Amino acid sequence: MPRSLERGEFLNLAAVFQGGLVVLALVLAWLAGFNPMENFRWSWTGLAWGTLAALPILALFTLSDWFRSRSIVTEFLAPLLAGCRWHELAGLAVLAGISEELLFRGVLQPWIGRWGQTAGLVGSNLIFGLAHCITPTYAVVAGLVGVYLGLLLELEGEANLLIPITTHAVYDFLAFAIVVREYRRGLASGSQGESPENGPEPESL
Repeated sequence: MPRSLERGEFLNLAAVFQGGLVVLALVLAWLAGFNPMENFRWSWTGLAWGTLAALPILALFTLSDWFRSRSIVTEFLAPLLAGCRWHELAGLAVLAGISEELLFRGVLQPWIGRWGQTAGLVGSNLIFGLAHCITPTYAVVAGLVGVYLGLLLELEGEANLLIPITTHAVYDFLAFAIVVREYRRGLASGSQGESPENGPEPESL
């Protein structure tokens, strides 16, 4: 098996990957001939709506396990996330929210949407699901979440990218916190409180 990534390596790779999505979004927007931030409007109302909109999908993630989506995240990501401190998890969540929503809701949805609003919503989220294809099940769940995020884009009557960015970031951070806490509890119960192998015991969430 490949060796486990150190915390710093994981954070650097995650930052490079998310930064790459931003570059990809900007290149595609340039090719399509529009400004990917055209639909971004800062407002406290949009921030509040985005935060509240994270709660339904978080509840499904927590209570129903979304067809094993939580166990899939725990299996694949928790060992990497467990070495991170709370502010590092928050930073990862914000980066993912900005980069992925800029690409999928800021560029691909309106670009494909030139052939119809439904085409934009469905087409962009087929790609979104495939981009999250850890397993086929997880890809389907991600695609459904993407449709939800795509609908949030128009929540205020006119497109505002702030809402799905906020929802994505808040959801990711809270989901990360849940799976990391579960993972650390599993380690503690199995090894009398030994720290994760990636380094010293991180700050509690």
